[in-house]
Amino acid sequence: MAQGLFTLKQVNQALRQKAWSGTQKTDYVEYLVVAGGGGSGYNWGSAGGAGGLLAGILPVATGTSITATVGAGGTSWSNGSNSLFGSISATGGGAGGGGSTVAYSGGSGGGASNGGGGNGYGIGYGTIGQGNDGGRGNTGGGSALNNATGGGGGAGTRGIDVAIGGYGSIGGAGVASAITGTLTAYAGGGDGAGNYAGNTETTAARTASGSAGAANKGSGAGAGDYIAGGSGVVIIRYPNIYADAASVTNGTKTSITGWTVYTFTSSGSITF
Repeated sequence: MAQGLFTLKQVNQALRQKAWSGTQKTDYVEYLVVAGGGGSGYNWGSAGGAGGLLAGILPVATGTSITATVGAGGTSWSNGSNSLFGSISATGGGAGGGGSTVAYSGGSGGGASNGGGGNGYGIGYGTIGQGNDGGRGNTGGGSALNNATGGGGGAGTRGIDVAIGGYGSIGGAGVASAITGTLTAYAGGGDGAGNYAGNTETTAARTASGSAGAANKGSGAGAGDYIAGGSGVVIIRYPNIYADAASVTNGTKTSITGWTVYTFTSSGSITF
């Protein structure tokens, strides 16, 4: 055999072992799927919960097309939408409570409104394995100066209960991931707020109108009237010794040390 040539047996063995980088297809991907965050309640409502967050490893087959669905953030008093990657489904974040209405449950639960015997009208509950419960609000026993709303739940920790009258509590922490090569926090809960006399909302963490959830982070909305949660995101990656995807719709490819990354900020698909 001439030097530098392979026998058919050697070629087949190399193919089975995926020994030639850049030509073989990956058998698996690492994924991060984050749903849309919940919106705030109405009538000076409380904070929204973060979208559900799922991370792990998914086997893939060559030639298979997988759909990525990116959930929108919830508008006022509505949950965020689910995000999916194939069979992986993250649940949208729960909306915050408002007026005499309980907070909604979701990936992470919305924070409780002010009122209701010291505990608000009810927290929203998180989905096990995806997020956490919202925080409790309080009531001033008839004094608007003491009313405050709980923080929305986050993927990392639950929303904080109101500790002192008049000041809303902070939302639950998100989860940090370096799947894109940069350590980034996803799925944090929105912060609560105080509902002072004269309908002037104030809080150490939010402006008078609340803050919308961060786009493509799945963040919950800050407490306020008609505030939207942040949209979700789907991110996958695999070792860059394997070939690029055969086709991608609405996904962006980036390359980091050792990895090929595809990010979906809107719904699309990928074929391996």
